Amino acid sequence: MKRLTTLMLGVALMAQTATAQLALDKKQNTGNEQSQKVTATIQKVNDYWQSHNSPKCRAFWDNAAYFTANQKVYQHTQKKEYLDYAIEWAEYNHWKGATQKDKSRWEYKTYGEGMNHVLFADWQICFQVYIDLYKLERRAERIERTLEVMCHQASTPEKDYWWWSDALYMGLPIFSKLYTITHDQKLLDKQYECFKWTDSLLFDTEDQLYYRDAKYIYPKVKTACNNGKSFWARGDGWVLAGLALVLQDLPEDSKYRPFYIDRFKKLAEGVARCQQPEGHWTRSMLCPDDAPGYETSGTAFFTYGILWGVNNHILPQKQYEGTISKAWKYLSEVALQQDGSIGYVQPIGEKPDPTRTVNARSQAPFGTGAWLLAACEYCEYLNSLSK
Repeated sequence: MKRLTTLMLGVALMAQTATAQLALDKKQNTGNEQSQKVTATIQKVNDYWQSHNSPKCRAFWDNAAYFTANQKVYQHTQKKEYLDYAIEWAEYNHWKGATQKDKSRWEYKTYGEGMNHVLFADWQICFQVYIDLYKLERRAERIERTLEVMCHQASTPEKDYWWWSDALYMGLPIFSKLYTITHDQKLLDKQYECFKWTDSLLFDTEDQLYYRDAKYIYPKVKTACNNGKSFWARGDGWVLAGLALVLQDLPEDSKYRPFYIDRFKKLAEGVARCQQPEGHWTRSMLCPDDAPGYETSGTAFFTYGILWGVNNHILPQKQYEGTISKAWKYLSEVALQQDGSIGYVQPIGEKPDPTRTVNARSQAPFGTGAWLLAACEYCEYLNSLSK
């Protein structure tokens, strides 16, 4: 009788193990299938963009933001066409941003698209792409200008380089990315010094969000919702995504890492509280009435940042899985158009502007780039769920 009982227990245990294994296999297969579908969509979106836009365009922020995402897509798919497209763009721009040679004429304190604005982060974001391309094929000319500009900036006494929130995506990550090549501690010291200055100026500790720049700090600008604070979605999207980029390259033992992680976590919490039921974030984060309707660029940058945080065990999955699910539903069912274009992108601007049209045909390189970043990170998320 004892042997029979033992045998029956053994059979039951084997059955439970087999059932558990089948469930695990099903979960893994489902996750892999979903990831493959998203990857196919990523390629459709990137193919659409590259077939409709020449790589022979300037290296200013609007185009360069797309190319930072194209690098991520290349890493994800290994499609040589995407790499060739990036190299053609970099070569067209001679591996430079703003081209002024005379350092005494280099500017950054005001907005500027001219060649003197060498230290203006909107002309420096291209360096992120050049560094990535250098790592693939270590040809000195690819980062010669990057080293000249960023090492000069690291040696200056000024710390007010990033006076607007967008700069925390454009300029902030360059220092830690370049550090992975040079291992020069001065780059990380300068990065932190400048970030602390920006953070002290623009971060609102109560709502855990960043103002776009000093012009919008409450009560200078008030929303239609109880005269409240005005936070611009794409501005905060730049910051969350930028912090994710910094943390990817910052050494694990860096003394600065805890502060970046603290701000990343707090910003993610502030962002998640503002998500709309449909999954997107409105242009005015705390007051949808200021600029109602869908908006993709801020939404996609938020989705990318939160996904990266979850995938890298900085943000808790259980806390953010609902946020991710709703955001991806919006990105894949509303922002994504049937032809592979990405719509509902607010045009170039600096605030939640209701006078600017945002619809299904509103496209921009930085909006497509933001979507691609989020989609690539979503694939990683699906793969992690299937393990």
